[in-house]
Amino acid sequence: MINKYDAIIIGFGKGGKTLAGDLGSKGLKIALIEKSKKMYGGTCINVACIPTKSLENKASKIRRHNFNDFSEIKLKYEQAIEKKDALTKKLRMANFNKLDKNENITIFTGEASFVNENAVEVNTLNGEKIILEGEKIFINTGSQSFIPSIKGIENTNIVYTSKTLMNLKQLPKKMIIIGAGFIGLEFAGIYSSFGSEVTIINTHDTILPKEDEDDVAEIVSILEKRGVKILNKVSIKEIIEENKSAKIQYTDGNEEKELIGDIILVATGRKANIENLKLEKAGVQLNDRGFIKVDDTLLTTTKHIWALGDVNGGPQFTYISLDDYRIVVNHLFGDKTRKVSDRENIPSALFLDPSFARVGLNIKQAKEKGHEVLVAKMPTENIPRAKQIGKIEGFIKIVIDKDTEEILGSTIICDESSEMIHLLQLAIDMKLKYTYLRDRIYAHPTMTEGLNDVLSSAMIKEI
Repeated sequence: MINKYDAIIIGFGKGGKTLAGDLGSKGLKIALIEKSKKMYGGTCINVACIPTKSLENKASKIRRHNFNDFSEIKLKYEQAIEKKDALTKKLRMANFNKLDKNENITIFTGEASFVNENAVEVNTLNGEKIILEGEKIFINTGSQSFIPSIKGIENTNIVYTSKTLMNLKQLPKKMIIIGAGFIGLEFAGIYSSFGSEVTIINTHDTILPKEDEDDVAEIVSILEKRGVKILNKVSIKEIIEENKSAKIQYTDGNEEKELIGDIILVATGRKANIENLKLEKAGVQLNDRGFIKVDDTLLTTTKHIWALGDVNGGPQFTYISLDDYRIVVNHLFGDKTRKVSDRENIPSALFLDPSFARVGLNIKQAKEKGHEVLVAKMPTENIPRAKQIGKIEGFIKIVIDKDTEEILGSTIICDESSEMIHLLQLAIDMKLKYTYLRDRIYAHPTMTEGLNDVLSSAMIKEI
């Protein structure tokens, strides 16, 4: 028997679940497929944004208490894990119940694979094989950790991914992180604040190579103050389990070295989560990066199949998956004007303590695009609120076009930067002159009122 639906959605992530709720509310018959009971709601809720920020919040408080007894910190870590698990369980079930109560939505828990361009087979957890047929099909299966080819890296006794690390109940005394992108840096901040001795192994010349040098220097300084060591431009030869510890053999220049820790976190990027989907049976092609190929409206190479979120290779953020949903709905029911290529000035935040938030062009990018640049920059410690709460690390930096005086981009490294950055995003989108933000009236004492001072003539220099 074939079960027929108006739409099949594969994956319970941000784009997929929001789309399911929307289509179901319109009276359409929807099949929503999720592979695991522990992933209702998607990666963000269960193993990424929400749980990691829960740990980061607790870790920052632990660091400020200056605990010296590792056994005491270890207990605090275990409590933080319990709190994180309770939070994710609550959110996961809330996401499930919200859609499950909709009579137009049927949730299938099991592994999906295409039979042809119109049908999907689901191998359910209880061993059933169900064939679903849909007029429209949406793929929202997300991404998973990319594991590089390193001898011994498959040893799950000592090697973790960002997902499996969320199940670690005991605080490691020594932690080695392979990779220095956002994921690796965030975990370095979290575990060093909990009291772990953290070393980052980076095969590149520097961390975050696309960022301005002063931004990178500030992030390195923040991490080093937490005791984090960063080894740049090294080549990893092998990972070995030795006496229940993790040993990495690597080459630094011409010198062979080794590093021993309790665990290793591999944070070397992401790849499309498409294993066993059998996309070829539906005529769905991949791009040269191994992600699902989509056009400017998120249609795949099959005319009635769309791909939303990380699986299509766009920016790997949950809020991009949400915007993918908006684009799809606009083309299904709206004026058909939304396009991926229209999406500019996407903000990002690296949740260290303090956080590093960015939007628009940095100095390097602005110059590459031919702008004559003015830069407004001010230390966080100049902001009264920062002094009041005792969080004075970092700076506010705003990139301005010299000729038009319009704001081109901003980097903010301070407490609340992940909130402040959206005001800069709005200014860039609206093509506002920097004087507009300079002359606004902001509440006092707040971090945002630092914009009054950073954009004063005394803080602006030509670069």
